[in-house]
Amino acid sequence: MKQDDPKKCTATKLAKFNLAKLLHSLREIPRGAIILNPFSMRAFSPEDKNRIISRGLVAVDCSWEKAEEIFRKIKGFGRCLPYLVAANPVNYGIPTKLSTVEALAAALYISGYKEQAEKILSIFKWGPNFIELNKERLEKYSKAKNSKEIIEMQRSIIRSR
Repeated sequence: MKQDDPKKCTATKLAKFNLAKLLHSLREIPRGAIILNPFSMRAFSPEDKNRIISRGLVAVDCSWEKAEEIFRKIKGFGRCLPYLVAANPVNYGIPTKLSTVEALAAALYISGYKEQAEKILSIFKWGPNFIELNKERLEKYSKAKNSKEIIEMQRSIIRSR
């Protein structure tokens, strides 16, 4: 959405390394793709893997300040990520305030694509720290059957904090 500092935009860097494709309009989102949406009522889970394979995975790179307004316009298969902690330098240690690459890596990891998650994070100095910070949670989430189990796990994790 070109709302952040281009030097800090993780989506642009992913595209530069041919690890993601940039879309320039919401209309370009592939029909049926999983859209990582922090306001979705349904949690991302391993059961979304087949849809990722057949339709794709989309993360919208936008400013957190304008996120709610933007995500209201997006229709489709929205999924929110479960409780995870940011490792990016802008929001380090803040729960759920992930960068685009962290969101994509989390979804890949949870759906069983751990090597791909590590690969996309590896192009950022701080990237591997994301998995380190969230390893236990990511492992737990990757063993869930569905969205309902993810929500239960998340509740348990938040309660134990």
